[in-house]
Amino acid sequence: MCTMPALILTAYFLIWPAIQVFRLSLTSASMLGFLDPDFVGLRNYEHMLGDRRFIQALQNTIKLLMVAPAATVFIALFLAFTVTQAKLKERSIYRTVFFFPAIVSMVVIGIIWSWVFHPNLGILNSMLEAIGLGAWAQPWVGQSNTALWTIAVAYIWQSAGYFMVMHIAAIDGISTEIYEAATIDGAGPARKLFGITLPLIKDIVGITFVFAISGTLNGSFVLASVMTGGGPNGASTVLLYYVYRQGWENGNFGYAMAIAAVTLLLAIGLSVTGRVLSTRQGR
Repeated sequence: MCTMPALILTAYFLIWPAIQVFRLSLTSASMLGFLDPDFVGLRNYEHMLGDRRFIQALQNTIKLLMVAPAATVFIALFLAFTVTQAKLKERSIYRTVFFFPAIVSMVVIGIIWSWVFHPNLGILNSMLEAIGLGAWAQPWVGQSNTALWTIAVAYIWQSAGYFMVMHIAAIDGISTEIYEAATIDGAGPARKLFGITLPLIKDIVGITFVFAISGTLNGSFVLASVMTGGGPNGASTVLLYYVYRQGWENGNFGYAMAIAAVTLLLAIGLSVTGRVLSTRQGR
């Protein structure tokens, strides 16, 4: 009985909306015919197969999901291990500095990194020119081969500190005697990280990886909207941004819900796969 309120809230705010998404994806709901749409079956899903923009958005999303969550969790784990194991007098300061981006709005993060990657006024190109690598300076958010990865960099910078805190909490639960014994045996930092820390906090790492997948999907929409506008030529358009374009700009709500349903299934599949793989590797 104690879990009933939580189940009700979960059903109302998560399960029911998901059901409505799938229901609307089988209709021709539009801006003009939203209240009483016609049932079209799987026509919206069939249309996806020939939609070049959808295929491109799907590929961009998969690329991000293949890189950003893993990189975020790895950096967060490295920072957590360094902060907890290194003999640093300013440990609390480092924790605060690394965590600070996590409390900043994703919109603000997008604006900040838009200026970092600005071709003329950006700090990145200015630094490259200052160290003699001006030939590497380029319009990072304005060209197809780098626009998507600027989104990944911004998301990793924003999220790594948040997951670092979760890893720190898990590492603090490991007995210091284990690390002391490893030090006596001559174990270095790398051996301690992969031989002690990772196996003992594998469950937390698996959870943070699932959270990172969800965060990448949600954060990529905001960052694509603020930093690149889905361009150039759709090179940084992700699935949720394409949902927005189809639903709110073009008024194709039924088709937008079909894309949202595919995105949801993709997120669930990757989350389950990531959780299973992280659990098996930790055994």
